[in-house]
Amino acid sequence: MTNHAATERRLALKVDCDTFEGTRDGLPRLLRLFDRHAIRATFFFTLGPDNSGRAILRVLTRKGFLRKMLRSNALALYGPRTALSGTLLPAPRIGRKLATLIRSVGDAGHEVGVHGWDHVRWHDRLNRMSEARIERDYGRAHDEFARIFEHRARASAAPGWHATPLSLLVQDRFDLLYASNTRGGRPFFPAAQGHVFRTLEIPTTLPTWDETFNTPRLKDESVFLEFYRDIVRSTDVHSIHTEVEATALLSLFERQIEIWLADGIRFVTLEEIAGETLAARERVPAREIERITLPGRAGAVTAGGRRRPA
Repeated sequence: MTNHAATERRLALKVDCDTFEGTRDGLPRLLRLFDRHAIRATFFFTLGPDNSGRAILRVLTRKGFLRKMLRSNALALYGPRTALSGTLLPAPRIGRKLATLIRSVGDAGHEVGVHGWDHVRWHDRLNRMSEARIERDYGRAHDEFARIFEHRARASAAPGWHATPLSLLVQDRFDLLYASNTRGGRPFFPAAQGHVFRTLEIPTTLPTWDETFNTPRLKDESVFLEFYRDIVRSTDVHSIHTEVEATALLSLFERQIEIWLADGIRFVTLEEIAGETLAARERVPAREIERITLPGRAGAVTAGGRRRPA
């Protein structure tokens, strides 16, 4: 990253579109909000079936999942249709049904990329997927993206911040500018099992709202907003979700945007960060990927761990 990035407060908004209803209802609201404040953001789309209802199985497999759902009032955030999608209700194909709306995000001047095909399957079963299955799901998402936008994606972001050596191997075959699959720290090249992957990784650096909203120390809205006001220190990446910040918490999120702008924080895209970083590619470290746990999040996420010797 260039030197000026370390001397000013900058923020990249990474918008994850996970579900059919969140994409359908949240995208128009976010586009209007960003237009009002002249902000460009980076959107990542889930484009296959919305099987969100199957995530209920995490109650049995992920310690703390039920507690997180109750604390964040997940049913109110996500809605009953999403909570039942792919179980008692059919799983709608997001890209097929919402192509025009999704295309409008690129038309509005925002950066766009691939989030995934089946969000729940990748999030929950990636460790058990074969290389062929990973390539099939990942490739289907990229093909659907190309159908909608009429060009190939230059970036992707893994559902649930879940990446493995096999998924990174598949990802490298798609000739991306960068990916955003991990949590914490500065950009790096992922490494695993003696191999350094060639796709630049730009992590999410701030805690997400679904991890912090309504937690004991941040129950008061003013304290909550002040926390996110102060946490932006240099160049940070903040992941938001159409199912959260663009729906039930939209008015609160706009207040947060106004606070950040009043503080002089400048909004950038992940592609801008990638361009700056790759301009000095020889200085970008390689880091071994690892799985870590984070406060407020059930289950583990992928992060960059120890630095690999040059």
